[in-house]
This record gives sequence, C-alpha cells and structure tokens, in this order.
Amino acid sequence: MPGLIYHLSSEIRVLEHHSAQDFLAVTYPTLSRHERSSNIILAHALKKVSAEAALTGFQFVTQSEVTLDAPSSDQLSDSVWLTIWSTPPQGIVELELVLACHRAGQHELPVFLWAAQRRMLSSPQWLAPRVTTLADHLASCVPPTRVFSVFGVTALVKAFSKCWASRTGFQVEPRPFYSAYLTYCTQQTIIDSEVNLPFGHLIRRGMISDIEDIAKLGKGFADDSVYFPLTIELARAEAHELVSKGQIWLYEVSGAVAAICAVTRSSMKVSAITKVYTCPNWRRQGFAVHLVRSVTRQLLDCGKESVVLYVGRENNARSVYHRVGFVGLSGKPDERPEGVEDALELGFVGTNRGHW
Repeated sequence: MPGLIYHLSSEIRVLEHHSAQDFLAVTYPTLSRHERSSNIILAHALKKVSAEAALTGFQFVTQSEVTLDAPSSDQLSDSVWLTIWSTPPQGIVELELVLACHRAGQHELPVFLWAAQRRMLSSPQWLAPRVTTLADHLASCVPPTRVFSVFGVTALVKAFSKCWASRTGFQVEPRPFYSAYLTYCTQQTIIDSEVNLPFGHLIRRGMISDIEDIAKLGKGFADDSVYFPLTIELARAEAHELVSKGQIWLYEVSGAVAAICAVTRSSMKVSAITKVYTCPNWRRQGFAVHLVRSVTRQLLDCGKESVVLYVGRENNARSVYHRVGFVGLSGKPDERPEGVEDALELGFVGTNRGHW
C-alpha cells in the first residue's frame, strides 16, 4: 500500500509510495527546488498524474505543509517510489533520498536514484544505513531480476549497487552501462549562431509521414548503446509516440531526414533532451549542432529556465553540446560549474533487461 512508513531510526524514516499522486504530494516541494538534478525522477512522476494535479495541486504545497502521514490508496500500480526522510524532533521534515522503480510504455526502466544533499554522499556513515534500507525495502517490493540496472549520481549508485548485490546475490556487470555528465544550458549560456542553414536544409517537428525515418534513426541510437538495442517494431512504436506528443525534431536535407532530437522529460521549468542521433552518412557536417541549438533555443524561449541532458564521458557529442552552450563540457576541471554532475549506470548480471 502507498503511504507505508517504516522507522529507520529515531530521526530517519523510509516511506513507500505506489502512486505518483502520493509520491508527489510529499516530494514535490523538494524536487521542484532541485529541478535540474531531479529531472528524471520528477518528469517521470508528472507523466503519471493528471494535468490538473501537475499544474495546480502540487504547485501550492509548501515544505512546511509536508507530513509523513501520506494518504493511502487502493490504486494498482506498476510503480514504486521509496523516499528517505530526516525527521528532527522539532522542525520541518526533509527529503534526503529517492528511489524510483517503474516503467514507461512497453519498457521497464532502470531503477533511478536521487539525493537532495549531494555533499552528504561523501560520508559512508551517512550513506551506508540509508542505501541498506532502500535495498531491503526494494527487495520486498519487486523480484531481484526486475532490477537490471541502477542510474543516478555516481557515489549513490556505487554504494547502492554494492549493497544490492550483497543483498540479492545478483552481481554488478563488469563494465558500466553508462558513465556520463549531467549538464545544462540556460538563456545566459546558450551560444546562438548567425549562420543560416544551407539551401535545402530545414529544421522542423516530426510528422506522421516521418515515422519510418525516425524509427530507423531511433534504432540506430539505441543500437549504439550496445546494452539497450531496439527491434525495428519497437522503434516504430517509439517514433509514433514521439511524433504524436510533439517531442521529436528533425534536421532535413533536401527532403531526407539526416538527424533527430527528442525532448521527452519536462517539468515546469526544465526540459531534457534525451535523444540526439545523426545518420552515419550525414555526420561531421554540423547538423547536430544546428539541430540541438534550435531545439534548445525554442525550449528556452517558450519559458523553460534550463535544458538538461546527459552525455557520455567519452562521447564525441560533448563537443556538440559545448558549442551550443551546455556547461562543464570543456574538459577543464576548473571550468565545471555547480550543477554539472557525474552520473553512472551499473547493470546486474542475470536480470531481465529493460530499456530506456
């Protein structure tokens, strides 16, 4: 049942939620204050509630109104969120950690982890009892084969994965599935270009007639990840969803789709670019820079305060995003602003692989 409360200590509690409504009712004030870093957690949860709740209900909840007496619900759900809170004897409860385990469409997603106070992750004494509690409670909610990977800020993922492997016997894959930076672009950092697109080149939203082209490029994007390939049938289904929701932009050359850019996670002030892929035949011509810059500019001009994305640490696309104005990607340690984070995805051997 959602709203179950377990005491971790006299000052720390873990809360179990089985509906996005219950989850956001208590976490929204904190997640919205950290809207860039919480993008995956917050945006996925917002997709599971009504527009009215997203635009009004949670907007007016303040931190001082949050209590851990979460309402119960009999609603069946394929999702579970675990939250850890500090509860001082006198004062306002504070959200510390979030674990999200759910699916999107036809795909099971990784387990996502998020921490409100990044500085505390360097303390083993603080972190160990919390990740142990999360692992114990997750094991009581889902079969261990469901947890095929864990994604989040590096220190938290490493600690949880070690604990999960010890708890379940499912060992961590020898190589990380993904090692990345979380970066962002704002009105202050975006680098606009006065260069016009060449004749016959066009940036536009995807349409129903583009689904086959989008599917082929989407499959190419997934296949490049090695760990999460897509069949062409699933790629078509994904392309149809992106087009129907207006979440996919194309770079077109004389009628041919050369590159795609998808934006699939949005909250009130932040949107995330989640897929950028250029057809191999059209690479090294700057199409991705033009496309990402155009999409980012549109999002910022429509009222988003930040556009975020993850990029692999060794991915050459870092230079593309750097040229657009995404920060912290110059390769110089002294030029890494606050909010740019190391992220890690670790997989588990012998589990049922999902997709994202």
